[in-house]
Amino acid sequence: MRFASLGSGSQGNGLIVEAGSTRVLLDCGFSLNETVFRLGRCGLMPDDLDAIVVTHEHDDHIGGVARFAARYEIPVYLTHGTLTAAGAARGQLQDVAVIDSHTVLAIGDLELQPYPVPHDAREPAQFVFGDGAARLGVLTDVGTPTAHIRSVLSGVDALVLECNHDAQLLANSAYPPWLKRRIGGRLGHLDNASAASLVADLDCSRLQHVVAAHLSQQNNTPALAREALANALKCTPDWIRTATQDDGFGWLDIEPR
Repeated sequence: MRFASLGSGSQGNGLIVEAGSTRVLLDCGFSLNETVFRLGRCGLMPDDLDAIVVTHEHDDHIGGVARFAARYEIPVYLTHGTLTAAGAARGQLQDVAVIDSHTVLAIGDLELQPYPVPHDAREPAQFVFGDGAARLGVLTDVGTPTAHIRSVLSGVDALVLECNHDAQLLANSAYPPWLKRRIGGRLGHLDNASAASLVADLDCSRLQHVVAAHLSQQNNTPALAREALANALKCTPDWIRTATQDDGFGWLDIEPR
């Protein structure tokens, strides 16, 4: 199994997961042409995708889904709440599979374990991807780690984890008070320290890759995110990767164990 990012941040998100002959795109927050361009950087064409899976209805995650899926006839998987809240995009979605955030599903050679998360969206879900030999955990756009999140992510082989902001940088930023409260609140986004605390509570004995994702370009830095996670994992900061808004990150292989 392997995975790569088309880009990660408030201006657009997309993560490719591949196992065997199956490739799934998790979220698509880019324009049609930009998505095709970013897939090309990963050596892929739109027709190489078997499905698009959507975490929630915020534009940086769903904004490009409807047009891209319709153009290339790709099925879309999302929760009922996300579909309901999709707005104008809902009418453009042509091949839709409504999923339950507690029920495992299979797409080709991939098994997907959805799990609910606290975020200010209608019915947000994050996912663990598996191929029978390895598991990739993805957690972004979450305000507060829960016991269920810890249980689901414990023992994964790779982890893409939100490190949205540094709490001090956010507090001292020019953002209006209401936006600071939203970002730092129970249904907002994980700061570096909270992400590190979550990692410290997990079984990390199988981890091959950790990627800090969804970093704020105003209220965080890759160095701060890496340092926080490295301290929790007791590793050097250069072992932690970061997903950028412009470039995401290239293919990372997960070796079976």
